[in-house]
Amino acid sequence: MSFRIGHGYDVHRLTENRKLILGGVDIPYEKGLMGHSDADVLVHAIMDSLLGALALGDIGKHFPDTDPEYAGADSIELLKKVYELINEKGYRLGNLDAVILAQMPKLSPYIDDMRKNIAKALKCDISEISVKATTEEKLGFTGEGLGMSAHCAVLLESI
Repeated sequence: MSFRIGHGYDVHRLTENRKLILGGVDIPYEKGLMGHSDADVLVHAIMDSLLGALALGDIGKHFPDTDPEYAGADSIELLKKVYELINEKGYRLGNLDAVILAQMPKLSPYIDDMRKNIAKALKCDISEISVKATTEEKLGFTGEGLGMSAHCAVLLESI
């Protein structure tokens, strides 16, 4: 059996008149994330970590923001496509560990639903999915409430 690791990072600006979607969960909040798709910063970091583990580029290569097909796209559906590609290359998820950096809103009530959505998309047990949220103590662009970011590390194992 062989193993590959990957790291992903994504960032989006908060803006009015957009839904806040994280981990495929629609979270009630006064602002949402700006982007070409649904701007799910968590799922984007996860996709980049999966693609990076196998040196397959990033989500911009696979789902360019210049392609109208992906305007408003559901990032969980894009995650399913990334995972199909990972499986075609002979790998499956071992586990993933992700963190969302956001000052507001409080995300802990939504974490389990995020984990369920991600586990379903990646065809794995929820115990293989770790999602955490943290503030940045009001420092930087996330601490000032201007945006959100996410990091993800994954371990892939050969099938």
